[in-house]
Amino acid sequence: MKLLTLFPNTNRMYKLFFISFLLLSIFSNAQKMNKYDSTLKIGKAGFRVNCTNKNIEHNVLSVKPIGFANEAREVSLDLKGRIISAEIDDLNQDGFPDMIIYVIDAANKISLFSISSKNNESMQPIYFPDITNDLVLSKGYRGLDEYKLVEGILFRQFPIFEADTAIKIPTKKARRVMYKVMTGERGVLNFKVIKNFEYNLD
Repeated sequence: MKLLTLFPNTNRMYKLFFISFLLLSIFSNAQKMNKYDSTLKIGKAGFRVNCTNKNIEHNVLSVKPIGFANEAREVSLDLKGRIISAEIDDLNQDGFPDMIIYVIDAANKISLFSISSKNNESMQPIYFPDITNDLVLSKGYRGLDEYKLVEGILFRQFPIFEADTAIKIPTKKARRVMYKVMTGERGVLNFKVIKNFEYNLD
């Protein structure tokens, strides 16, 4: 009773404090959701991926090697888009971890940023081909890609559209493309198409 007498607005003050705390928590969580921070490892080696993910037109992506030799350094680069996910696997089957980072841009198009471990001593890029440079695979292509990594093979699928760009609804067919990482000239790593086919959507 004395407490209520001395502080007649205690209940009101408590409610205001609680509401303020709740709003602050929601705001903080929203801020955390924007940021991407994930560690992916195979055994003791792998990568830590960190991205501000604030402005879809410009972000800073940092990749830090974990379990590598001491001379392996963290790399940072400017990124146009946001990180939506990342996966790790031994893509070139050399016994060392590799990683695919999925990036979405303002047009909701997904692109890939891939890194390979070179003997757990350094990192090197894995180049992913632009599908629009392939006349066969790009026929009827307008994005809406879905990706899935299964035992070192990257699966990509997307709906097929009519050639007439005025038609906005896709056909009832989709194309699936399978990629595998292969070593090219001078040790450069590339995703190569190993199979593709069309199928009907139910």
